Amino acid sequence: MDTAPLRVVQWGTGAVGRGVLRGLLDRPEFELAGVRVYDPAKQGLDAGTIIGRGPVGVLATGDPQEVFDLDADCVVYAPLPGSRYGGDDLATVCRLLAAGKNVVSLTGFVYPYARGPEFVETLEKACVAGGTSVHGTGISPGFTGEKLPLVLSGLTRRIDHLYVRECFDFAGHPSRSFVRGLAGFGRTEEEYLAMLPWARGMMRDLYTESMHLLAAGLRVELDDVDLDHERLHAKEDFTIASGPIARGTVAADRWTLTGRVGGVPMITIEVAHKADARRIDAWYEPGYALRIQGSPSMALSLGEDWLTNGVTAAAGHALNSVAAVCAAPPGIRTSLDLPLLPGRFAEP
Repeated sequence: MDTAPLRVVQWGTGAVGRGVLRGLLDRPEFELAGVRVYDPAKQGLDAGTIIGRGPVGVLATGDPQEVFDLDADCVVYAPLPGSRYGGDDLATVCRLLAAGKNVVSLTGFVYPYARGPEFVETLEKACVAGGTSVHGTGISPGFTGEKLPLVLSGLTRRIDHLYVRECFDFAGHPSRSFVRGLAGFGRTEEEYLAMLPWARGMMRDLYTESMHLLAAGLRVELDDVDLDHERLHAKEDFTIASGPIARGTVAADRWTLTGRVGGVPMITIEVAHKADARRIDAWYEPGYALRIQGSPSMALSLGEDWLTNGVTAAAGHALNSVAAVCAAPPGIRTSLDLPLLPGRFAEP
């Protein structure tokens, strides 16, 4: 028996948000209910126009209240993180949940339990009020640092240490607000240092959730998580998809998180970003690496070409989560709670 399509709102139309929007319009199990934008130039535009297509009859709004008032089953929440993830984003997501809308987030909420009981209680109250669920997803965080290691860990009899490493090349990333605004590339040292406390807090918040989700999946409890950071500067002027990078400005960074149990390092996650990997040869090549020390030990390395488009992958992971989140009981739903979320073949 045919079922009615799920009515879904796309919140945020950056690079990933536009990818989700294309999927919402292309896949018959969804009906686009609304679009929330931040750029004044997009307000009032048809959703189809925003992604370079013909009109579809849904106009974008810059007023969040219009989204809270909509009749919708789910909101795919995909803005850049707010002043601090957990502040503005927590308040907004809770309003959506309390208004009766399930939330699939591409901005954190991968494992909210890592944020402490007050954070969890706030989310759970909103879920109860609206009869809704919240799920954080994406690719990193959301998949490569959590789901993939847990799947491969099923081959082990004993784990002594788990190491995950990701290196991202932003040369082709189209969003200036992401590459310069969020990552800080192309900023002077002084400008970068001014944003570093915020960036450090954001990375700790986002990836500490990944660490604790991994630990929960492996049935251990972390005592603490350390965060180390380093950066590199451009040795020459160059231009990437999001704009110019001047010589001497920040062009790469690396974040290392270490989770300990009883003082012993158990989980390490390394995340490196490069404005253009062809011009920055430090550290390692773009791609993914996983090492599990134990019985048996294992190692997996995937080069840059293991994934043709990370932005599209993040959007796909969110889209494939929507139906399961809408069907789940009210509350926080992590990847440990939901079933396998496969993609689907194109319509013939």
